[in-house]
Formats: sequence, structure tokens, C-alpha cells
Amino acid sequence: MLIFDAHLDLAWNALDWNRNLQLPCEQIRKLEVEAGETEKGRGGNTVSFPDLRRGKVVTFVATVLARLFRPGSIPPIQVYSQSASAFGAAMGQLHYYRGLEQQGVLRFIKDWPTLESHVNAWKIDENSTTLPLGFILSMEGADAILRPDQVQEWWDAGLRIIGPCLYGVSPYGHGTSTEGGFFPQGRELLKEMQRVGMILDVTHLSDQCFDEAMDLFGGRLLASHHNNRTLVSHQRQLTDAQTKTIIARGGVIGHAFDIWMVVPNYVRGETKAEVPLERLCDHIDRVCQLAGNASHAAIGSDLDGGFGREQSPSDLDTIADLQRLIAILTRRGYTPIDIEGILHANWLRFFKEAWTGQGPL
Repeated sequence: MLIFDAHLDLAWNALDWNRNLQLPCEQIRKLEVEAGETEKGRGGNTVSFPDLRRGKVVTFVATVLARLFRPGSIPPIQVYSQSASAFGAAMGQLHYYRGLEQQGVLRFIKDWPTLESHVNAWKIDENSTTLPLGFILSMEGADAILRPDQVQEWWDAGLRIIGPCLYGVSPYGHGTSTEGGFFPQGRELLKEMQRVGMILDVTHLSDQCFDEAMDLFGGRLLASHHNNRTLVSHQRQLTDAQTKTIIARGGVIGHAFDIWMVVPNYVRGETKAEVPLERLCDHIDRVCQLAGNASHAAIGSDLDGGFGREQSPSDLDTIADLQRLIAILTRRGYTPIDIEGILHANWLRFFKEAWTGQGPL
């Protein structure tokens, strides 16, 4: 079955981690081990273009990610001392994707007709070795946007989704593990996003920012890579109330595979317990129970988000193993239509509604 993954940090991995993603994961791992690279995630990556193809993950949301340094932030990966540097880095990541597009590896998707034709081509030939993989461009943390009126420039460059905050406090508002709302420029950012038709990603917003965004932003919104706070108690997760709000706004929630977000009391770098893909499906179940249907749960794996196999589900070697979700969801009583929705069709419906104005807002 075709899969749509709503969160992959491909350019960050290629540029900051210097990974050749056109090689299979096995070969990338071997090269990193031989080079003596021992940092977290090295020698154990789970995402590459050959493995995406092997797993039929043929459409995805790909990020540009360039953060400003903030005291107390998580380790200094992809952090810059000034906004102009973050802007330059993010533009460099954009051009990485454009380079792959010129090589025929990727297809840059900016509207519904392109997305529809891309998926239809893959449905005709699911085992193609020549069709490009399709990506929609998102910005994780808006640090690279120099000022709110630059949203138009980014839209014209092909950006279609913005998550205003990441970990800590951003130039626009409060993110994960902080308390507080949007700054005045954050409110202006949301206005500009709505004006141009940019989609809001609520992932990593503080609780106050989430509540404020629901009042300030009238456009389309999604949660690209989130799990449930009732199952794993951390502010990084969505509460049931937040989940219901996203559902009411016609949004879809992509589920993240970083296992500290999947089971409670998991301490990164310390806990040794194995966490199978089955446990991730508990979070999918929760969204479906809250919605009363399977139309708002989906995949946003984040499998290349700064970790590797050491922090991924124990029965997942590469992203190709997302196909194992079909059997797990079937055992749990999901119908083939439900499973198709979770694996790709819910995201397709969302982007069709967002880009054509059809469906509930």
C-alpha cells in the first residue's frame, strides 16, 4: 500500500549530517561506522530514498529546519547565532530539494493537481524504479523567516506549511517545554500565513500558543508529527481536547515514531526496553476513538529527526517497515478503507480540501 509520511527532515540529514540519501540505509550506516562517527543516530539511520521507495513511501512532507541558538536549548544541532544565517541555511536546504528535483529523484508538489497526478501515477505503477518521489515543503520552526511579511517570499519559493515554533522560545512565540504565547510578531506571522494560504502546523506549539492559534488563525491546520498526552504525559504531546479541536477544524494528525513519545517513562539514552510498532498504534487508536472514525489519524514518522534505530520501534529496521502497520491495524479490527486512510488517503483528502477550498474548514 502507498504511504504518505507527513514529517521527514531530509535536507537537514543530507546537509548537516552529510548523508548521501541516495544510498540505501545499510550503506549509509556502514560508511558512518567506518568513519568512526559515534554521535547519537550515527550508524543507525532509518531513512533514505531507496528505502522510501522500497516501503512505497512515495509522498511526504519534507522540512527546511534552521534554528536560532537559545540558552538551555537541546544540543546544538542546526542552530545559528543570527536570523540571517538561519535564513541562508533554510534557503540552502530548499535548493538541495530543487537539485534532487532536477536530477529526477524528487517531484516538488505545490498544489492539488500536481499531488493528484503524482499519486495516480504511482497507483498505476507501485513498483516503479523511475517515477520521482513527491514532497510538499514545510518549515519546522519559523526562525528562518526574517519578518512576517517574508511569508509571501517563502510561499512563492514553494513553501506550503509552517510550524512557527520548535523546542524553546522562537522569535515568534513559545514552543515545546516552555510556557507562554505568541509575541506580537507571531500574531502578525499567523495573519500573513492565512492571507497567502499557508497551512499551520501546530506541532511544537506551547499549550498557550495552541489556544491562541485557534483564535488567531482561520486557515487550514494540521499536526504533522504528534502523539497523545493521555498515553504519554508530556507537553510535546497533544491533549485529548487539542485533538478534538484539530478534528473539528478538519485537520489530520500524523503520528511520530520516536519511541520516547510512544510509551510512558521512556528516558532517552537510558531506557533499554524494546518498543514495538504495536505501541504506536495505541496512539492511532486514541485519535480514532476521539474522532469516532479513522479519518483524522495518519503518519508523520519523524524517523530522521536526530535519532536512529536506537530510538525507533524495535521491529523497524528502516522506514520501509512502515508497511508492517497494515497487519497490525488489521489485527486491531481496522477495515481496508480505514487502513488506506491512515497510511495515505487522509493526508490526500486534507491537502485536496486545503488547496481547492473544498470540504469543511
